[in-house]
Amino acid sequence: MTDFLFDGPDAAPVTVLLAHGAGAPMDSKSMDAAAKALAACGLRVARFEFGYMAARRSGTRKPPPRADKLNPEYLQAVENLGANGPLIIGGKSMGGRVASMVADELFSEGRIAGLLCLGYPFHPPAKPTQLRTAHLADLRTPALICQGTRDEFGTREEVSGYDLAPGIELLWLEDGDHDLKPRKKISGFSADDHLKTMAQTVTDWIGRLTSP
Repeated sequence: MTDFLFDGPDAAPVTVLLAHGAGAPMDSKSMDAAAKALAACGLRVARFEFGYMAARRSGTRKPPPRADKLNPEYLQAVENLGANGPLIIGGKSMGGRVASMVADELFSEGRIAGLLCLGYPFHPPAKPTQLRTAHLADLRTPALICQGTRDEFGTREEVSGYDLAPGIELLWLEDGDHDLKPRKKISGFSADDHLKTMAQTVTDWIGRLTSP
């Protein structure tokens, strides 16, 4: 059975399911901050961990498997969550990538309303030719990717040249890194500023997806 960590009102009309990145758990500082920012906008946020990460809590340190090997675990988490009302799936970095690989199956079945990626790993750091975008070219699920402009997994300049489906929207956060954090002295923005912008943009986007 999947263990979930919840934020936001139980009676919220929309639930957002988030998976973690490759190297940090669901209660990492970055995931905590993002979940609480979304919950502050009235969304119900559920976080979960893939098996390899959950095993680390009992002292069994396993490396992350290849991302597509985690697809069944994401699908099982959706099943176990049993969300009432519209569901958005996604995650931080690798978690969002895994969600993006199962999104069309769930969307075609009417089980999700959209896909949310927080810092999508378009390519490994310093390896800009090793793209992880092939499936994004014909993605049918409405998607929102929130990305820092200096994210080492895909900068604004790099991503502008990628072939992405027209249903994918991008929120660019000035000078943000892979955790969406800016350098305040350079950008004039704080991490809290970007989190609030992210959360409000996500809320507005979900509103457009779920309005009658």
